[in-house]
Amino acid sequence: MKKISKQVLILGFVSLFTDIASEMLYPITPIFLTATLGASMAIVGIIEGLAEFTAGFLKGYFGRLSDKLKKRSIFVTAGYGLSAISKPLPGLFPFIPTVVISRVTDRVGKGMRTAPRDALLAANADGNTGAVFGFHRGMDTLGAALGPFAALILLHFYPHDYILIFLVAFFPSAIAVSFSFFVKDKIVEKKTAPKFRYLEFWKTAPAEYKHLIYLIVLFSFVNSSDVFLILKSKNISHSSTLAIIGYIFYNLVYAASSYPMGRIADRVGKSRVFIIGLFIFSIVYFGFALLPDVKMLWALFILYGIYAASTEGVAKAWVSDLIADENRGSAIGLLTMLSSFALMFGSFFTGVLWDKFGSSVPFLISSIISLLVALVFIYFKKDQMFNKNFS
Repeated sequence: MKKISKQVLILGFVSLFTDIASEMLYPITPIFLTATLGASMAIVGIIEGLAEFTAGFLKGYFGRLSDKLKKRSIFVTAGYGLSAISKPLPGLFPFIPTVVISRVTDRVGKGMRTAPRDALLAANADGNTGAVFGFHRGMDTLGAALGPFAALILLHFYPHDYILIFLVAFFPSAIAVSFSFFVKDKIVEKKTAPKFRYLEFWKTAPAEYKHLIYLIVLFSFVNSSDVFLILKSKNISHSSTLAIIGYIFYNLVYAASSYPMGRIADRVGKSRVFIIGLFIFSIVYFGFALLPDVKMLWALFILYGIYAASTEGVAKAWVSDLIADENRGSAIGLLTMLSSFALMFGSFFTGVLWDKFGSSVPFLISSIISLLVALVFIYFKKDQMFNKNFS
């Protein structure tokens, strides 16, 4: 079994502490917006969509820029630093516009760091990209479980004091930034410099990569923000606390499953694991649409954690196997940029559909379309359009 390198470990700890901070706020923010500030579901969707649009656009830009400059670590440190600064803003100024500024600034930081960081992870892999990305997603998601848990503890001692949580979240972010200063560049020397245009990159990209982009973007349109799962859980359980606990439970399953699923993907193929993840997603959203039972929530969150472990890191590992190091930032950046745009529109339409027709309609639509995407992936596999990755 190949070892995880020191740089991957450092990046894992950076993501761990960043997600402790981010996920202290992620399940709290929609509740803060709707219950405290009086925002509608459509406004929640617009805010999440705008945040994802910002992150998505910058993921593509900074991924390509890191390829051109042959530097990754500077974007990693700056991105995590910017996100840290944004965390306490709604606590200092509790208004809807401040929440918008905070979320957008946080996503600017994410957009700046994501593709360069993922390219660094791939560069520090040794034929085990699935395990490397799985380990990183596991550390990231462990933080996503610890963050809401910390928020619940604070709410226990200081009920409904959401402002305090925004302020406290700054401190784990600061720890993450301190770890990021130890991240070092590792870029393989290339024979020719890549052209700094996505059109040129797209023309030379492998067909497998292009097909992967098409289908993931389509899926991302129906894979709206997880804030809607939290709000749906709150509606089913009639408890903000149970909704947050369910989200913590999902992240624990996700964290525990990520590294094993990455290793499995290295052995049996990224595409097979990814397709299984899409089927699981379809089941989960069907359950949320039609089975409003508190007991079923736990089973659905278990499945949702396994879905995330089967797709998030696996997709990036799959791209890393297809693209050479000199263009890897561009490849991952383009994938995350386009999928973020799709997620933005998906989050907006989910909010609108929820307001007009109730929560079941957007969840049912997501279930059906994700099932169709999985079937298209299987068709490509059968047709051998992904012959290298489906072998």
